[in-house]
Amino acid sequence: MSSLGLGTYLGQPDEATDRRYADAVTAAARGGINCFDTAINYRHQRSERSVGAALGPMFASGELQRDEVVVATKAGFLTPGAVPDGLAPADVVGKMHSMAPDFLTDQVNRSRANLGLDTLDIFYLHNPEAQLQFVDRDEFDERIRAAFRRLEELVKQGTIVYYGTATWDGYRVEGKLDLARLAEIAGEEAGPGHHFRFIQLPFNLGMVEAMNKKPESVLEIAGRLGITVVASASLLQARLTRDLPEPIGERLPGLETDAQRAIQFTRSTPGIAVALAGMSDAAHVADNLGVGTIPPATPEQHRRLFEG
Repeated sequence: MSSLGLGTYLGQPDEATDRRYADAVTAAARGGINCFDTAINYRHQRSERSVGAALGPMFASGELQRDEVVVATKAGFLTPGAVPDGLAPADVVGKMHSMAPDFLTDQVNRSRANLGLDTLDIFYLHNPEAQLQFVDRDEFDERIRAAFRRLEELVKQGTIVYYGTATWDGYRVEGKLDLARLAEIAGEEAGPGHHFRFIQLPFNLGMVEAMNKKPESVLEIAGRLGITVVASASLLQARLTRDLPEPIGERLPGLETDAQRAIQFTRSTPGIAVALAGMSDAAHVADNLGVGTIPPATPEQHRRLFEG
């Protein structure tokens, strides 16, 4: 996986944005980015379809091979136009979120169709911590267990390769998700060869909670358990693309823009495999690819960012 990945969260649900995202994905793939992240609810399914519209012709022409890219998507939130008939009210919390096994199967199949792919490389439960506003911890664990059991079945069927959790508050806020416990549940369902192998969480210059020790950081727990960490919001929805403090530029040399410096920080953090950045047009891709002209910061350079 490339240390920089393309995210598809923001933008209007219209044809002009569809075209810009498709152009961005094409430019990214040609520039060496091979990790593409989306979700069925992003832009009401249109982000998934934009990724598929870009990758499909590249696969068909032979310019890109399927095993050269990693495509990740997510489900959990009810998306207009993608809610299966017969979804029981008991399987939905807050009129907006579900982890019911049959719902997840439906969403996987819709995402495969949107993306034009037989198999999804990574399928995330999207913000499962949202359920904790409505159910107690024991019920939550049973719902996660049922979801993991179904996702392991989908792995056997070949419709997904790995699964995980994509969160916002889940691993940042005390008392939300316990990564070690989730891995334990996956192990109880499928043994040590389980496929719960990815988590996604926000990590950037302004959100470093995943590094906090208590007594182990989330990044350390993931490393110990063999779970790959993908960082979302590397640019904090464009808020880190300008006006960064001058010492950051001094301690992350060789980069031309604050956006590149912000990405460099995230992708250089020990324990982070991929730094996702939203790129909704080819110009964003060209700018962000500048970070690839130099290697990630050394651990010493990274540590210096927290000094003084």
